[in-house]
Amino acid sequence: MDKLINKAASDTARINLLNKKISLLSNINIDSSINLGKKTLEEAIKVNYKKGEGAVRLKLAGNYCFKGDYKTAAENLKIAEAIFKQLKDSLYIGRLYAGYGMMYGMQSRYDTAIQYYQQSIAIDERNGNLNEIARSYNNLAISYQMQSDFTRALQYQQKSLKIAEDRQDEAMQARTLVNIGLTYKSMGDIERSEQSLLKSAELARKQHIKNVELYAYSNLASLYEAKEEYKKEYEYAMKSVLLGGEMGDQGIQSSGLSKAAYALARQQKFTDAEKLGKQSVLLADSSNQPLNIYQAYSAMGFVLKTEGKYTDAIPYLEKAFEVLKGADIYDEQVGKSYMDLSECYEKTGNYSKALSTYKMSTQIADSIASKENVRKATELTMNYEFDKKQQVATAEQKQKEALASAKQLALMIGLGFALLLTILAFIGYRNKQRANALLHRQKTELNDALTKLRATQAQLIQAEKMASLGELTAGIAHEIQNPLNFVNNFSEVSAELIDEMREEIDKGDAASIKTLATDIKLNLEKITHHGKRADAIVKNMLQHSRSSTGAKEMSDINALADEYLRLSYHGIRAKDKSFNATLQTDFDKSIGRINIMQQDIGRVILNLITNALYAVTEKKRLLADADYNPTVTVSTKKIKDKVEIRVSDNGMGVPQRIIDKIFQPFFTTKPTGEGTGLGLSLSYDIITKGHGGEMKIDTKEGEYATFIIILPL
Repeated sequence: MDKLINKAASDTARINLLNKKISLLSNINIDSSINLGKKTLEEAIKVNYKKGEGAVRLKLAGNYCFKGDYKTAAENLKIAEAIFKQLKDSLYIGRLYAGYGMMYGMQSRYDTAIQYYQQSIAIDERNGNLNEIARSYNNLAISYQMQSDFTRALQYQQKSLKIAEDRQDEAMQARTLVNIGLTYKSMGDIERSEQSLLKSAELARKQHIKNVELYAYSNLASLYEAKEEYKKEYEYAMKSVLLGGEMGDQGIQSSGLSKAAYALARQQKFTDAEKLGKQSVLLADSSNQPLNIYQAYSAMGFVLKTEGKYTDAIPYLEKAFEVLKGADIYDEQVGKSYMDLSECYEKTGNYSKALSTYKMSTQIADSIASKENVRKATELTMNYEFDKKQQVATAEQKQKEALASAKQLALMIGLGFALLLTILAFIGYRNKQRANALLHRQKTELNDALTKLRATQAQLIQAEKMASLGELTAGIAHEIQNPLNFVNNFSEVSAELIDEMREEIDKGDAASIKTLATDIKLNLEKITHHGKRADAIVKNMLQHSRSSTGAKEMSDINALADEYLRLSYHGIRAKDKSFNATLQTDFDKSIGRINIMQQDIGRVILNLITNALYAVTEKKRLLADADYNPTVTVSTKKIKDKVEIRVSDNGMGVPQRIIDKIFQPFFTTKPTGEGTGLGLSLSYDIITKGHGGEMKIDTKEGEYATFIIILPL
């Protein structure tokens, strides 16, 4: 890199190369990156290279965030914003919004961070900038994860990982996997969390990305704390401290020391634990990062509490929560810290505060658990609603086709009788009258049958609509209940605080009154925040109820199949966390984009994958065989002027005696109440009638089943 910089043909080329070096240094040593950034900034200003100046200010802003100097970071972002808006450079404006997102995220202001990342993603998607899209997806997911919105976090992380894998970008894979590991850990999926974090650390070492490697170690330390493997927790925490020192990242050093202190306290090594805890507090205060400061003070409070020094622990724990005021963090660790503080208040005789903090702890725990349950119910409801809308649309289409078929049949009968009358004209007028009478009677019977068919179809459509409406209503009720629980809980706590304030007013204690007033104001802000969440939920659910336009569009069938494979799998996992299956894909990249009704084809693929997962689940349950490995495979292949999509499973297969019936409406092999018998019938109509394709099955009872879709290009 230095040789290229020295041989640069122009000032602008030199500054562009220096900017690349600044990015590389930020992964190794933040102080060195900042020093080079300052020098490069002077050069860019001197030669009046505005674009280069803006680019280096973006990189400086990111590095200053890691140092906790948010004021200087904001100043650089503001100047860069003016430059890029003047240049009308949408590419760098997208990066600018991502920079703002990172700055607010590192200050734990996740709601604001989400808004900026979404703006960044919108710009980068218009420009087709996949590298920046993947980076913003990843960072946006961190904000959702810190708010315990694990479904959205995992959704964006999977999108980021897919882009990185397609581009064979191991550096981005490492960055994404470290965050996926943290999300899995928060969801309680310890096995996948450990796999993701170890893979992230391996790729980071290979690519020499120290900052990602140390974050992987830091998250592994948290993981081993959850597994109660405290020696491993200490080992990985100190690895992150060592790398943090090499990079000059005081925030991650502080975080690592706080986790190491936790591990030592769990092993009753209190002297060393206190020493590390105090070092963590000193570094955290200088890092100016709310999350790290909270972690350091809460860790020190935990060490002292575990040691039985309850009075000494209280100031540290109170300081931890004071730092969180105005932050958007609301996760399991915060709930545990409230429980530690409640215990300290109880041991020192302050029962009023003990009760108040205990309630906060249980509310957070219940909220996170409730949020997870609602998320599972909502995901299942959306899948069900997805199928219901398709059922109604298909029923309406069948009604139209039945009417057309009836008309065609009547015409054919009329023509047949007309021909017969011509041949038998010599028989005479009497026979002709009889033939006409017979024709009239058959036409009447046909009209009666058509009327009955219309009535039956109308009843079916109404029943499906009512069932769909009931499911949607239940989903909305469950989803809204979560923010309403927050509103109710914070209202109750505020009422108690007002009672305490009255007591302090009677005592004339102005300091306590101000503290209580601050707490009440914070609660009211949270009530407003979660009220807005409820409003947003209602709007989002209404958007989900919109039906497909049925218009065809150019779509990436490989991406569509991969997305619904993951969606189906996590739907099953949401219902049964003990379920695991191997997911395999084999996509033909030469297919490119094809003209399809994307939403309809997505529903077909989702239905087939869901059926496959159900089949392997049932086989696992029936066999109880430890050697059985449930496997679902999705593949695509271009064959001349057609595309073949296969969904295979090694489940129970389909008995030969019912193969001819599986595409018939209302025929199902599932137990009563678990299937409507419409999924495969609707899928068959979408493929054959909606797209002019074919749908077949290849199966062997007790061994496997493969559904094959063939679409014309």
